[in-house]
Formats: sequence, structure tokens, C-alpha cells
Amino acid sequence: MTQVVQGTPIRADVRDKLIVALDYNSVAAAEAAVAQLGDVVSFYKIGLELAVSGGIDLATDLIAAGKKVFLDLKLHDIGNTVERATAAAAERGFDILTVHAYPMTMAAAARGAAGSKLEVLGVTVLTSYDDADLAATGVVGGVTETVHLRAGQARDAGIAGVICAPTDAAMVRAILGPDRRVVTPGVRPKGAAVGDQKRIATPAEALAAGADRIVVGRPVTAAEDPVAAAQAILAELQGA
Repeated sequence: MTQVVQGTPIRADVRDKLIVALDYNSVAAAEAAVAQLGDVVSFYKIGLELAVSGGIDLATDLIAAGKKVFLDLKLHDIGNTVERATAAAAERGFDILTVHAYPMTMAAAARGAAGSKLEVLGVTVLTSYDDADLAATGVVGGVTETVHLRAGQARDAGIAGVICAPTDAAMVRAILGPDRRVVTPGVRPKGAAVGDQKRIATPAEALAAGADRIVVGRPVTAAEDPVAAAQAILAELQGA
């Protein structure tokens, strides 16, 4: 369905570039947000907070209603567990599943997703981390070096792509080439609160840097008018 924003039709492929994060701790709150956004938003992210609050069943309902769902669990475990969990996510009809971008984890997830529509994306470095945060964990090298390494490992593992900050998207796109996914959280429209993000860009900047899709949470869901906020982002994406 084509949406019209301020007299301009928004193409379906542009609508799929915006993933709205349902960062709630109750299914009822998430359902209310989805109902309010209606046909404006076609793609939702369910993360850990909502997943452990009944969000997996909500995801099934969203898929049945024709929505796309990104299951953001950032899996990292022994290979057999990751492979089987990924296969289960594929069987339930999810569109995206995240794993931590460790070679063995990504390889196991690739096996679990084989033959399905599920896109496995490796999380490189969280957008709330900077060089100091990585150093505190004992990682040798800063954000740029770590993202570069993990993007290459994701490519070699054969998964669909990676999650990275929009500030890393151009570098990651150069590593992955044109056929892999680059999805960027940490996207903030101009004037929006930064919150706990450290490496951010606007929607248009993220796309220009090479992102296929962007993830936006509070700037939409916590806006005074969530529908208008989502429509403004979509218009910016189409203009980009």
C-alpha cells in the first residue's frame, strides 16, 4: 500500500526502510503503539525487553497481519544452540534475527537460516559504545578497527549482513559490497534527543552512507504525535 505524506506518495520499498523499535516492557503498550501507527509503519523490531514480556507471540500476530518483524535477540552461545534457535526463528516467519558478530556464532546462525527468508545480521559494536567503552571490556583496538574486523568476518561467514552505527555504514558497505544488508540503529532526526546513543546520524545521512534500513525507537514511539514523526522520517528517506 502506498502512503501519502503531505501530498507525496511514499513507496512501499521506502516504508520497509524504516524499522520502528517496540521498546516496551508490556505487550499491551506495544500493541497500542502498533495500532496507533496503523498502515504507516510496515516493519517492527522486538528486542529483549519485549521478547521476555510476551513479545514473541505478539510477533506472530504482527506477521499474520502482514507486518515484517526484526527479532533483536543478539544471540551468542554454543554453535548447536545458536543454529537451532535461528532455525526456530526462521520457522516462525521472522524477517531479521541478530547475533553477536563472532565468527563461530555467525556461522552457526547461517546454517540455521539456510533455505529460509530469515536474514541473519551480525551486531558489530553497539551504538551506545565508544572507544573508551571497548577499552574497558579489554578489546584491543577502537570502534573503527573492531567494526572493520567484524564486518569482514560477517561477510566471510555468509550471513545476510550486519548491524552497525550509521557513522560506520560507509566503511561497512565498502567491506560487504552491494548485496549484503547494512542496518543502522542510532538514527535520530534533526532536533531529536540523543538518549543513550553515542554514534548517530539523521535518516538521510544513514541512507547516504550505505544503510539499507534504519531502526528508530523513541523519536517515533515517544513523540507527541508518533504518526507524524514516522511520516516525517519516511518523507526524509524517500527524499534521500
